[in-house]
Amino acid sequence: MGRDQRVQDNWALLHAAELAEAHSLPLSVVFCLPPPAAGSPSTGPGSTLREYGFMLKGLREVSTELAALRVPFCLLHGGSPPELLSQFCAQHEVAVVVADYSPLREPRGWKEALIAARPATPVLEVDAHNVVPVWVASDKREVGARTIRKKITEKLPQWLVDIPALPPRAAADPQPPAGLAAAAAAMDWVALEAGLQLDRAVAEVDWCKPGAAAALAAVDAFCDERLKLFADKRNDPNIAACSDLSPYLHFGQLSAQRMALCVKQHAKARSDSVASFLEESIVRRELSDNFCHYEPAYDSLDGAAGWARESLELHASDKREHVYSLEQLEGAQTHEDLWNAAQRQLAARGKMHGFMRMYWAKKILEWTASPAEALRIGLYLNDKYSIDGRDPNGYVGVGWSVMGVHDMGWAERAVFGKIRYMNYNGCKRKFDVKQYVAEWSGKKAAAGSTSAGAKSASAGRAKAGGKAMKQTTLGGGSTAAADDEPRAKAPPPKKPKLAIPI
Repeated sequence: MGRDQRVQDNWALLHAAELAEAHSLPLSVVFCLPPPAAGSPSTGPGSTLREYGFMLKGLREVSTELAALRVPFCLLHGGSPPELLSQFCAQHEVAVVVADYSPLREPRGWKEALIAARPATPVLEVDAHNVVPVWVASDKREVGARTIRKKITEKLPQWLVDIPALPPRAAADPQPPAGLAAAAAAMDWVALEAGLQLDRAVAEVDWCKPGAAAALAAVDAFCDERLKLFADKRNDPNIAACSDLSPYLHFGQLSAQRMALCVKQHAKARSDSVASFLEESIVRRELSDNFCHYEPAYDSLDGAAGWARESLELHASDKREHVYSLEQLEGAQTHEDLWNAAQRQLAARGKMHGFMRMYWAKKILEWTASPAEALRIGLYLNDKYSIDGRDPNGYVGVGWSVMGVHDMGWAERAVFGKIRYMNYNGCKRKFDVKQYVAEWSGKKAAAGSTSAGAKSASAGRAKAGGKAMKQTTLGGGSTAAADDEPRAKAPPPKKPKLAIPI
């Protein structure tokens, strides 16, 4: 278990359970806690209490829920994830590893290191995060929403289906070593969090309760209270029309597929809002995974389209009216009240309204020494303060504003080149700027806000009860399945001991 930190609605865990059942293997869930990053202005922010506190509280719920299903949860920490997992595999003679999917550089590197360390152990990868698995949706980096939309929407009848429940393990099923369950029960979660080297100045948020149960309750609240406003009001930062579900999606405490199914139930009464929400939560969100999956330089100017990179290079030395440092921007110390309010919202609440993040990042491009500096600072601040930072949506969101990711060229101007421009007066035409600035100034900003603002197998999951689309084994032998074959299974290993999703 890695990116998708939940028990139910988790295709990776369901596939691991299928393998365990088919090959008479015990089943355990392992989570390797990444060592907190130290951080620096050049390499990115350090890990924060906001980030790790939310994650650990959700994982504690995972452990409790798994125990009720007779599945031990093993949280490994104190080293690099591939080393910890390799040692665990050796100690417990693991038969097969089922990994959830992430397009980001670090978790992909962990899987590669695990495969190199244990070449005889099959490692299967399941996209439990997207409705349509990223490699099924497209086999290339897409230009934008207009090129991926049809590819995804035409597949939704097959992929946007209900998800079976993870059944409890029977007492007669093969059992993992007794020590695993005992260790899970004895885990001191409070001491674990207290012992981590975190930036505790970036405090936990109080408007968003961690965990899968809270996530599902938040989906219900959105559908009941704010979905009706989504189509027309979602771009007004003064109106609570957005879902505020991104923290749960980022940590995998909520399945995007389950969320979409819940929202679809309101299509008859809220057709426009449901259509708008599914466009944002499926097409646009999965476009971000597509970009990070197929573009290795997703967090640098090297990842920009050719037209954008050339235009930014041409205007990199243009004179800027204002030039601010990272420290000035982080402290909301610019000449503009609207930008300062957006930065205060991000720092205090851990989430900035989506429209304001576009404006916020574009002003960083306008007010820093170079496009490369703008991208670095935008990602640094987003990853440090946003509860859903270090995420494909964040990389693409800042990249759209700074280097034109998934956008097109616009009228050329100083500093921006052909990158789309946004300004203060444009915001004034869209919403009440004075109200927003007042909301995120003074005591309110300092205190933060509690208001709203059966698939299968590794690399290609198939519809429940349907056919396998594709399967890829990352390491440890061949389990490739062709199109139109039944649900794919890993072959019985020579020493079947333990199947784990990581």
